[in-house]
Amino acid sequence: MGNKVKYNLKNVHAAKLTRGEDGSFTYAKPKAIPGAVSISLDAEGDSSPFYADGIVYFRSTANNGYSGDLEIALIPEWFRTEILKEELDNNGVLIENANITELEKFALLFEFDGDVRSIRHVLYNCTSSRPSIESETKEDTIEPGKEKLTLTADPREDGLVKSRTGDETDAETYKNWYQQVYVPVPKTEG
Repeated sequence: MGNKVKYNLKNVHAAKLTRGEDGSFTYAKPKAIPGAVSISLDAEGDSSPFYADGIVYFRSTANNGYSGDLEIALIPEWFRTEILKEELDNNGVLIENANITELEKFALLFEFDGDVRSIRHVLYNCTSSRPSIESETKEDTIEPGKEKLTLTADPREDGLVKSRTGDETDAETYKNWYQQVYVPVPKTEG
């Protein structure tokens, strides 16, 4: 029996993507991004109708991945240095340099609770913009601030966009979801 509902974003992880000279894709071990607040990713791509005989005779669609926002309590320092390419100086101060124009690509892993079991996702080819700097003064109560990463999840050159666990995902794959980035296994016939 499968889930009827989903709720509660949690277990956000990122894994740096490296493209080999032979065209292969490899990922570092996923690292946790604690403090997930929300994620909102919209599908990107167009639908183009072709009209003939007075009707839509054929329709082509393009899957250009997803784009949107990930809100978290605080961006971890490892993400700032490894993905956003900020540098730590000798005094442990994070430095942002305008001459660094290309940020690292990464896989984003996360899950939503379900009424039966959590639904785990991976987006394979993500980039992030630099986060804004914002906060508010403390008033009668302390209201923690959030940081927002604007993400783009493009298809990889081989077309792979995302994967997610299903109702019949095997136990071993499900258990090891955050140990390494899941790579699809071709379906065998029979």
